[in-house]
Amino acid sequence: MTRTVDHVLLTRFNLPSPGHESLVRAREGWLRDRVALFERYCLPSVLAQSCRDFEWLVYIDPGSPSWFLSWASAHAARGHFRPVLREEVPREALLHDLRTAVGRPGDRDLLTTNLDNDDGLARDFVARVQASTRTAGPVAVYLAVGLVRRDDQVFLRVDESNAFCSVREAPDEPLTCWADWHNRLADHMPAVVLRGAPAWLQVVHGANVSNRVRGRRTDPGAHRDLFPGLLDDLPRPTVTEVLRDRVLDAPVRGVREAGRATAKTAVSAVLGREQLDRVKVWGAATRRPFARRDPGRGLLPNRGRNR
Repeated sequence: MTRTVDHVLLTRFNLPSPGHESLVRAREGWLRDRVALFERYCLPSVLAQSCRDFEWLVYIDPGSPSWFLSWASAHAARGHFRPVLREEVPREALLHDLRTAVGRPGDRDLLTTNLDNDDGLARDFVARVQASTRTAGPVAVYLAVGLVRRDDQVFLRVDESNAFCSVREAPDEPLTCWADWHNRLADHMPAVVLRGAPAWLQVVHGANVSNRVRGRRTDPGAHRDLFPGLLDDLPRPTVTEVLRDRVLDAPVRGVREAGRATAKTAVSAVLGREQLDRVKVWGAATRRPFARRDPGRGLLPNRGRNR
């Protein structure tokens, strides 16, 4: 079968970032906690893909602690991903890295997919997104249905502009999935939204910068085949728990999220993205320190300051 697409997963692991994210990432233990989450959810889900015809670039701060750089090098030696050391990723640097990963542009399309380092993919995610097509020009591709995991609970969610965004396009001067925020790619190109079985897993934990529980409660057992090893430790919810979520908890979450979305849109429209980030900085600075908990394994060990 003729290969029609060069596919690259893109992950920002610990790039220096201004604004509210920098406050979270500067907290003690963030990097070690994030490595634990990556190895628990993100990495095994990528290694379990039914289609292995892709590259994976993981961007790392060159000023990272030596133990972390050694950890990344060890994974690279096993062929798990390609670590790329950069303090920032401007467009020209990204295009250089993509061409290094897939070779010189040819007749094949370029497909780029964003993957956060604490999230996971269904085992058929790569195959499904590679099956997408385009007619002319770049197209954003969203697999809209996914799961959200918080502690021992799983929620089924539909998000038509989610963070697991992809862009399929010609390889010459591509825009890529990092052309803008994941929910603003449609401002730059047509967007295709595909439904079906859950395609991704967001993990909500204390160190999440912006993720919250959304969706409705679901039985994790119904999705274990798509997410091997990621949901095996979770109990089946009782009928009472599911009904309570449908009748009480989900509507309350919906109202709260609608209020947050309205406020965010208003601040962004009136003050711009930079001011929106300053609002988040204030919120992060005034928030109580997060509980250091892995949703799948309980409390994370307190290992002290990163070195």
